[in-house]
Amino acid sequence: MAVIPKLRRRNRDGTMTLVEHLAELRMRIIVSFVAIGIGTVAGWFLFQPVFDLLTNPYCGFIKHYPQLSFNPSHPCALAVGSILDPFSLKLRLATFIGLAIALPVVLFELWRFVVPGLTRRERRAAVPFVVSSIVLFALGAWFAMLTLPKGLAFLLGFAGSTHIVAVLSVTKYLGFVVLLIAVFGLSFEFPLVLISLVAVGVLSSQRLRAWRRYAIVGIAIFAAVITPSQDWFTMTAMMVPLLVFYELAILVSRFVLKK
Repeated sequence: MAVIPKLRRRNRDGTMTLVEHLAELRMRIIVSFVAIGIGTVAGWFLFQPVFDLLTNPYCGFIKHYPQLSFNPSHPCALAVGSILDPFSLKLRLATFIGLAIALPVVLFELWRFVVPGLTRRERRAAVPFVVSSIVLFALGAWFAMLTLPKGLAFLLGFAGSTHIVAVLSVTKYLGFVVLLIAVFGLSFEFPLVLISLVAVGVLSSQRLRAWRRYAIVGIAIFAAVITPSQDWFTMTAMMVPLLVFYELAILVSRFVLKK
């Protein structure tokens, strides 16, 4: 029995029955999960360089505050809370790396599933849309790593006393960093969402301009709620790019989409 079902051919007019749509959706999901599985295997072997990359901000912070280190001989050391922590940590991080590696395949499969229902003009815009989403997510991840040292300095800097040491759990620290990367990466998809809504006629550049004041307040509240650390620096680092993206979405809607 085949693991991945074969797609039925579409009718000459491009239509498919509900059963055929569900069969295609099933195949797309299976392919996406296979890609994530292969990416996770690759992530297992890429664990150490990615682990070093994610822990470098903490090492940079602790070198400036050596009095907070619980192990002066190894100031960058992070603690484990149980016997299973090292294994679960490697498995979780490998899965996260696998998701990142498989993201282009997942988006491509989503595009292949949606594309039959699009017009020829919309099909031409689909590939740039997928590429742009990947670039924006990567930009958000880079921005998260850029702001992380300042966030750590702000939060852990309050414990500047010589009577306090930072005994950070490695699983909680990396969970925090991965969550921060995911939040920034997904938030940076904001302009694509706006432009897509304009393209299908839900929004327009005129309406976006009229809602600018409400958008500023909404983005500020969103940045305050969604950032895991909720410090002023990270919230500002989230808010400013989203405001810039909002203005760019207005310009693209007005001068490129002509809407």
